[in-house]
Amino acid sequence: MAKSGSKQPVPCPDEVVQLVERFTEHRDTYQRLTYNETQVRREFIDPMFTALGWDVDNVAGHAEAPESRS
Repeated sequence: MAKSGSKQPVPCPDEVVQLVERFTEHRDTYQRLTYNETQVRREFIDPMFTALGWDVDNVAGHAEAPESRS
């Protein structure tokens, strides 16, 4: 029984489930030193955030946030 006020799990998008399955199936390949940061970002991280509704490629054309001045 869930506690009063506790949050319920959010359903995981199918695209994220497929990314996890693909990584799991080819784990040995993805854990090699030759598989670099750019590859993991393009093949897994960006698609995951896109599936979660983020505008990773800035399709909306928003300006970048200005740097704060200290």
